[in-house]
Amino acid sequence: MTDVRKRALVAGAGAAAAVAALGLSGCGKKEEPVAKAPPAPPKPDPLKAAWVYVGPVGDAGWTFAHDQGRKAVEKEFGDRVQTSFVEKVPEGADAERVIRDLATQGNKIIFATSFGFMEPMLKVAGEFPQVKFEHATGYKTADNMRIYDAKFFEDAYLAGVIAGAMTKSNTLGFVGSFPIPEVLRNINAYTLGAQSVNPKIRTRVVWVNTWFDPPKEAEAAQSLINAGADVLLQNTDSTAVLQTAEKNGKYAFGWDSDMSAFAPKAHLASCIVDWSNYYKKAIKDVMDGTWKVERTVWGVKEGQNALVKVSEVVPAEIRAQVDKLSAGLKDGSFAVFTGPVMDSAGKERLPKGEVASQEWRDKVDFYVRGVEGRIPAGK
Repeated sequence: MTDVRKRALVAGAGAAAAVAALGLSGCGKKEEPVAKAPPAPPKPDPLKAAWVYVGPVGDAGWTFAHDQGRKAVEKEFGDRVQTSFVEKVPEGADAERVIRDLATQGNKIIFATSFGFMEPMLKVAGEFPQVKFEHATGYKTADNMRIYDAKFFEDAYLAGVIAGAMTKSNTLGFVGSFPIPEVLRNINAYTLGAQSVNPKIRTRVVWVNTWFDPPKEAEAAQSLINAGADVLLQNTDSTAVLQTAEKNGKYAFGWDSDMSAFAPKAHLASCIVDWSNYYKKAIKDVMDGTWKVERTVWGVKEGQNALVKVSEVVPAEIRAQVDKLSAGLKDGSFAVFTGPVMDSAGKERLPKGEVASQEWRDKVDFYVRGVEGRIPAGK
């Protein structure tokens, strides 16, 4: 066989093999298309939560403290929550209107942050069973309304210990808002704390019948100073009492938040309340579906109340005593209202050795021994 013929046969065989290979590939399985990932589920709408404030957010006191708690919620939950607030809402018919309006806007939880909002919120709660309602400092509940509070009397007692040591006149002053158990507890605790270090203490009270009115608060503080009080505390929401004390060369305390910057010479310490942990818990309860009607009352133990920024002018031994008492409040070895507790008329209100229950604290309607004057008619 010639080389030419050999090369022709080889070429023919190669061509046939190529055709066969193409045929085989055509008979093989077709490639399956790549499956596409299912679309991501739509992002759930944020939980809408609203706050109703009795004062302005810039009051540096009560409303400011609540609004700091609201901001803590935003920081904790990010875009899973959408918050809003309405400030300077009067207690009464206006509060009912505002709360109802917030419920119609799709808010799933609404916080009303003043005692006088209780009845308006209770009424609106009955109209919106799908909404969760939370009321601060009250005592009435419903199927979808619960209450939360703080033990303000604990840091009021600690402030009293300092006041009893710092007074020169043995007369303390207290600017009261309304004569309700919450405020009366604080007046009594302040007095008892002071008497624990100075049995000669007397406390004078001026009532202003408002939570936030700086001119009225200042006027009340001035009248107390004119009557001989040289260390003041208040259950009102502005810095006016502290600033009035500084103008007169007297001492006072901040209330609800750190007020040391407003009157540094007069400031002995600040009785603060931190609502952030409770507000985060409440929002999480709604998100988790675990929200239930209950009453929550936290204090120093839970980090909700504290006495902060104690001045260096306070004697070291008194600061140490305050620290010891704070530790006792945290571990339960000390309770502010432990008998015997006597009222201003000399009647025993709590027997010796007995620790006041929440029910007892809810019904405080008297001054302890050492508080002067009569309690005016209720709010």
